[in-house]
Amino acid sequence: MRVLITGAAGFLGSHLVDRFLSEGYQVVGVDNLVTGSAGNLAHLDGNPRFRLIEHDISTPLYFDSDLEGVLHFASPASPVDYLELPIQTLKAGGLGTHNTLGLALRHGARYLLASTSEVYGDPQVHPQPESYWGNVNPVGPRGVYDEAKRYAEAMTMAYRRAHGLDTRIVRIFNTYGSRMRPGDGRVVSNFIVQGLRGEPMTVYGDGSQTRSFCYVDDEIEGIFKLYRSSRVDPTNIGNPDECGIRELVSLVMEATGSSVPPIFLPLPVDDPVVRRPDISVARRELGWSPTVTLRDGLRKTVDWFRELMGRPYARSRTLFGD
Repeated sequence: MRVLITGAAGFLGSHLVDRFLSEGYQVVGVDNLVTGSAGNLAHLDGNPRFRLIEHDISTPLYFDSDLEGVLHFASPASPVDYLELPIQTLKAGGLGTHNTLGLALRHGARYLLASTSEVYGDPQVHPQPESYWGNVNPVGPRGVYDEAKRYAEAMTMAYRRAHGLDTRIVRIFNTYGSRMRPGDGRVVSNFIVQGLRGEPMTVYGDGSQTRSFCYVDDEIEGIFKLYRSSRVDPTNIGNPDECGIRELVSLVMEATGSSVPPIFLPLPVDDPVVRRPDISVARRELGWSPTVTLRDGLRKTVDWFRELMGRPYARSRTLFGD
């Protein structure tokens, strides 16, 4: 059993590699290492069932060996990254999806697309079921990521209808845990790094906006179950427990031991006010729901960041995005 995973050196991709290896698969990882890090896969050095190919998936990839599955996770995924790399983000969603779909078709492989809750935009339906078409600004600064993923979903379904390709689409909600890049600009990693440094946590807006945070182990388990299932329509995988940003500040302060009050800055353009998945489908068809509480997940994540920040190389400006 061999699968190919793009974005394999990224936060989620590297955990997904581990999950497939734990099930006895051979895994071929593909990453251009623009936002991913080979360090996320360093523990696999010498593993005979894993191979990493450095390649930009927006250009065609040819692979001779048999493949059971192709999982497309390559894309800048945090606002800091996709606002800095807008064209590359669109290419990963457009050309990257086209190339990986073609690869899966040539090999007769199952295909799983990593989509996102961002396809719902700033939602007018709450919580968000898979049937909701979303409220996305296609020409706003976040549109490069949102529309890339919406287009990728459309192309995936087109390949299913036109070519009979066996496809899956996962809509991933806010996920956190080990191997997040400290300077990636996501709210959990931002708050943890600021808390451990004794700096004020930066809250955008008044902090009343909400998110739903899923610990990485839960997220990966849901994605793996979806891959192995017969479910073909888009599927939400995320934590339905909604959390306000002010509440998140308090939890991270507790986990890091910080006592520095947060600071408040203007809300970015098109930043969603609410975000919460309806996971009825995942519960019913996959038998999946998250098990790790936000408090416990944050504690584990803080422990990982604390260890990372104690390493000499981790103080570099590149890693932290200072």
